[in-house]
Amino acid sequence: MIDLAAGLSPLLADPARVLTQPQVVERLSRDFYWYSPILRPQLDGKHADIVVQPISNAEIIAVLRWCFAHDVPVTLRGAGTGNYGQAVPLHGGVVLDLQLMQAIESIDSEGVAVCEPGVKLGVLETEARKQGWELRCYPSTIAKASLGGFLGGGSGGIGSISHGGLRDFNTVRALEVITMEADPRVLLHEGPAVHDILHAWGTNGVITKIWFQLTSAVEWAQAALAFPSFAQAFDFSETLAVDPSWVKRLLTVFEWPLPSFFSPIKSLAREGHAGIFLLIAEAQRAQLEQAVRDAGGEVTFAEPYAGLRSTPLLSDYTWNHTTLWAMKADPAYTYLQCGFDLERSREQFATLKAKFGDDFLIHIEWMKNGAGNIFPVAIPVVKFTDEARLNDMIDTCRANDVFVANPHVNHVEGGGRYREDNVQLQAKYRYDPHGLMNPGKMATFVRRNVAAMAGKHA
Repeated sequence: MIDLAAGLSPLLADPARVLTQPQVVERLSRDFYWYSPILRPQLDGKHADIVVQPISNAEIIAVLRWCFAHDVPVTLRGAGTGNYGQAVPLHGGVVLDLQLMQAIESIDSEGVAVCEPGVKLGVLETEARKQGWELRCYPSTIAKASLGGFLGGGSGGIGSISHGGLRDFNTVRALEVITMEADPRVLLHEGPAVHDILHAWGTNGVITKIWFQLTSAVEWAQAALAFPSFAQAFDFSETLAVDPSWVKRLLTVFEWPLPSFFSPIKSLAREGHAGIFLLIAEAQRAQLEQAVRDAGGEVTFAEPYAGLRSTPLLSDYTWNHTTLWAMKADPAYTYLQCGFDLERSREQFATLKAKFGDDFLIHIEWMKNGAGNIFPVAIPVVKFTDEARLNDMIDTCRANDVFVANPHVNHVEGGGRYREDNVQLQAKYRYDPHGLMNPGKMATFVRRNVAAMAGKHA
């Protein structure tokens, strides 16, 4: 058996950044895969043999060269806030933890931030706002999530209603990537070439520098609304979503009883009522409050937004944080990721509710797609009884033309963000010919003419 610590420690300026303590290695081999009752039994107990924390390209190149020479798998880790087991090693080996590479090198006059992959999104947002900019979109895990991890496994979030997802509107201008080869290369991907690497779960290159487009900062207000029925709440949210005169960053709709699960802010809910949380331009707050009253709703909270330290921070209850609060209320809950047809959404909701009732609680996030169209995406909170029923929910969605990105599979292709033109797979063959980067997570990759590594590093 290869002595990984002996081989890797001399490659770093400080050997203390090669971590071998079992509890530390196990912690840094996990993410939030336990959101899924399907992934939990598959991934529990999986972990690396060692964790390496590089601080430079030179150290990464040295580690990858050594691992390639010794046929050692490498799994990349950002902040570990993913939900699909992206950062869980299936074959042991090395976790390459990039959290110490967290520099913001610059933010230029066009709002392009040049960053290392480990920078926390919350730190970037705070620094950007000092210079008149802000993130185009970010996940509800902004306080902990890293930029590199977001690009590797995320898709969109708060801000996507106006600026689309990570793959839209040239938000990612360029990426510097290191390959997993006998002699690792440092490559620059610009423009459309960034799609070779985006949302590939660290299976085809190590992102070491990011050119990330920001947008002009806005003075926001956050508000919570209540409507007697989900239909009323959804109708009102659609009015705001599709009208470009409303300046918005977040628009979330919750079917009852979802608002009752948010225990720290339960006072903002109204018994039996659907809820809406939103971030809207502070200059439009009074106009919003009047529009809500005219539509038969109630403003239960509305205040200027003071940034990520706001209390309460309503974005902490949106996107996939909604699922977390539901799981705290009842561990039987899990989630799906769906995209609805704007014209048919009400019909699609009715079909799903008729079949699954309160086992399928609708939670809508409004989003803009790459064509500039607004549409309702959903992270429905669903009651898990067994895998067959969960698959029935997925099949029923798809039979009714509801797109599903399945969060209960542990490979890139099954999650719904895999490129149909296979550019991520093609990049893996070019940049990771022995299949050593996060092996098992790109199901369509076939390792060619190389001895299997199963059991070699157990």
